[in-house]
Parts: sequence; C-alpha cells; structure tokens
Amino acid sequence: MEKSTMKLTRKIQLLVDLPTKEERKEALDKLYQWQNRCFRAANLIMTHLYTQEMIKEFFYLSEGVKYKLADEKKDASGILNRSRTNTTYRLISNRFKGEIPTNILSNLNQFLISTFKKNLPQYWSGERSLQNFRRDMAFPFDMELISGLHFNAEKKAFCFSLYQIPFRTYLGKDFTDKRKLLQQVIQGETKLCMSHIKLKEGKIFWLPVFEIEKEKLCLKPEVIAEASLSLEYPIVVKAGKAKLSIGTREEFLYRRLAIQAARKRAQKGATYARAGKGIKRKTKAVGKFQNMERNYVHQRIHVYTRRLIDFCIKHQAGTLILLNQEDKIGIAKEEEFVFRNWSYYELMTKIKYKAEKAGVELIID
Repeated sequence: MEKSTMKLTRKIQLLVDLPTKEERKEALDKLYQWQNRCFRAANLIMTHLYTQEMIKEFFYLSEGVKYKLADEKKDASGILNRSRTNTTYRLISNRFKGEIPTNILSNLNQFLISTFKKNLPQYWSGERSLQNFRRDMAFPFDMELISGLHFNAEKKAFCFSLYQIPFRTYLGKDFTDKRKLLQQVIQGETKLCMSHIKLKEGKIFWLPVFEIEKEKLCLKPEVIAEASLSLEYPIVVKAGKAKLSIGTREEFLYRRLAIQAARKRAQKGATYARAGKGIKRKTKAVGKFQNMERNYVHQRIHVYTRRLIDFCIKHQAGTLILLNQEDKIGIAKEEEFVFRNWSYYELMTKIKYKAEKAGVELIID
C-alpha cells in the first residue's frame, strides 16, 4: 500500500542565541569539534562495514576459520562478540568517548548502516565505490534532543536548544514553506524526524526533515500527461489536446553560457588585478561568478518543474510519462557540450520530488 506521507528536507540558517561574543565562539568551536569527530567516525564505520561484508572474499583463509558475521553467543559459527550493529557503534564510542555526545554517534551509526545496506548490491558488482566523507560533512541528531521549540515574537524567529546550546533561526526574506512547516511542528500537525547540522564558512545550517501528508488532489490516474526533456525546450508536456512548452533555449542555455563567458573573462583579468591581500583580493571579481551559474540553473529548474506539475494538476492528470529519456541520455553523454549544460539529473530529481508530493505517478520511458 502506498504511503500517505513523504519526507521533506529544508535548509535553515541558525544563529547561536548567546549574549557575548566569547560565549558564541565557544559554542561554535564545540560544534566544529563534533563535526570533526563525526567526519572521522563516519570513515571508520564505512571501512569496518566494508571489511566485515567482504571477509568471505578472503578465500586464502584456512577452512577452519569461521567467518559468519553473527554474535558467537547466538550462533556457534559467529565470529563477533556482540551484535553486528553494535560492533561499529562500540568502535566509535570507545574512540571518541567524552568528545562528542553519544546520541550523535548512535544516529550516525544507524544512518550509515542503512545507507551501506542500500548500496551493497552496487558494491558487490563493482558499480559503486565506497563512500568517503569530507571534513565539512553534516552530523545527525534526534528530534528528542531539541527542547523548547517556539516562536519568539520579540526576536521574530523560531528558537530552541540543542545540547543546552540556544539557537534561533534566521529566515530572512524567505518565501518558501519553512515558516509554515516549523509552525506546524510546534502545533503538533507535522512530525520532525532525524535532522542534521552543517557548518560552512563560520555559518550554521540546520537541515530538518519534516514528515508531511501528501497533497490530496482530484487527479485521475487514467488521464495521462506526456512530457519530453531536451536542451532546445527544457520541458514540453501535453495532456489530450492541451500542450505547453516550458522554457526556451534562449532563456536557459544562452543565459548559462553568458555566465560561463563572464567568469572566464574575470579569470583572465585577475592576472592584472591589483594585489594587496594575496589571491583573495586578486580573484574578487571571479568570486562573484563562483556560484552564479549554479544558483541560476537551480532557480530555473525549480520554476520549470513547478509549472510542469501545475499543468498536470490543472488537467487532472494522475500519470506523468517522460518519453524517450534513455535515447536522449545516450546522445548527451556522447556530446560534451550537451552533457555539460543540460542539467538532466537535477531536472529529473525535482520532477520526482514534486510529482510525489502532488500524488502524480511518474513513469520514465
């Protein structure tokens, strides 16, 4: 039976809600320490999980060696002195005891084990390499650790405490559904699941996961909308006699190429820029274009996919079929220019997410 709920992840900036600069710096240093321990623990966990799984491949061991991954107390052939899940948790708990809350380590261990099991067939077939973690990875924690979530009218922000560190949200000119979702969590209408905190360039970002009810719209499964993705027109969709072209080559591709050309000009001009504070001063103009292309493409794709799903809802189409995608992917891989500028994967990801949220069945042909 199809689930009536789905999970959404949002990105919210947090500010440490302490009065003095010294207290805020101390709290930020503690968060950076936790992030570092999670980074080291995550790589240890993945290494041990992979070694445990591949131990049967050590064909050069003698026949008398036991290699069943089970607790020796429960299975005579087992080689472990505790449950398999507890092996990696005990490993990182002993290594980083007192340096990071154990709840974070427990959530990290469970999350990586589930991810490893999900990707295991690809590890076995050699289609996927073992996941490696960077120093700026996000670390997980439970909803149970968040205390006192409320809206402070005086500060005009949502406030809560995590491990006795007070935080307040900074939403700025936010026009998305973040405020609404947080308000629903406070009122008990929406469930908040395991979330993450990510630190980047001195800023704190909260990645909460909300479990929401899917939109209940009057859609008819027998009504089919057919869509085609291409570089010429990002999306062309039709349902019955109705047809809609979403975006144009000039709007999407030419603007993207213009940003790429501007960045190249800035890189060439940086050679003759006035110095003063090393490379940061000389490449100041290049920095403006660092994320401009990514942000532009991200925003355009959001608009295109939103218009696609709105078209399906308007015509009550309960089924959306993407036509001839395998052929187009093959062509894109052969042509470097198309592969670089099409953004097919991001387009597909957002279509799947928005279709699931609206209750539209997606079929890829």
